Amino acid sequence: MGAAEVVQFLGFLANDRRVSVNTQKLALNALAVLYNTYLELPLGDLGFQHANKPAKLPVVISSQEVGRILAVMNNRDRLIFSLLFGSGLRISECLRLRIKDFDFSRRALTVHSGKGNKDRVTILSLSLQTEIEAAMASAIEIQKIDNTLGVGPSLPDALGRKYPNAFNHKRVACHTFRHSFATELLRAGRDIRTVQELLGHTDVATTQIYTHVIGQHFAGTESPMDRLRM
Repeated sequence: MGAAEVVQFLGFLANDRRVSVNTQKLALNALAVLYNTYLELPLGDLGFQHANKPAKLPVVISSQEVGRILAVMNNRDRLIFSLLFGSGLRISECLRLRIKDFDFSRRALTVHSGKGNKDRVTILSLSLQTEIEAAMASAIEIQKIDNTLGVGPSLPDALGRKYPNAFNHKRVACHTFRHSFATELLRAGRDIRTVQELLGHTDVATTQIYTHVIGQHFAGTESPMDRLRM
């Protein structure tokens, strides 16, 4: 199989599978690496039909819905998902946080090596300070035990619990809390460029999709978590 078959496959993805542009590009890049690097048969300039499926709007939930979900979680998971919603974190970013990343005096949380291996600073909810400090103390004790045993770092059991979900009409996942963080800030009047920086988006066009979710464009500090009433 060569360039003709690759073009046929990419067209199949666009026309039959109705994939997004990014999914089609991902497939093309993977095939290009295969042919150019491993098979040493460069594909050259391919002419093919780009996918035109519009991007789906992200699923978001209100602060009230967030509160109802958090209310049925155990302490550890509630803190994790509170940080996703309160600081706009990806789940991978949240699980890599270190004690030194938290700065309550500045209400700032530093995210290291996010998507694209970029660092950024986002907002930190003061309402979570007590819970975070308790988690820090626990982490220090675990680290002391690991150091004594010469092992580690110890990892908590995997996030795999199923919680009651009263929102069967929505698909709620970890990333939903990040999406909801963005829409809550825009509803509160925060400038879209600021939200872009807090989320770590390279292109403001990625952030602008949230303006379609809330139905209007806002122009423009607190974390959404600080306004949450459980």
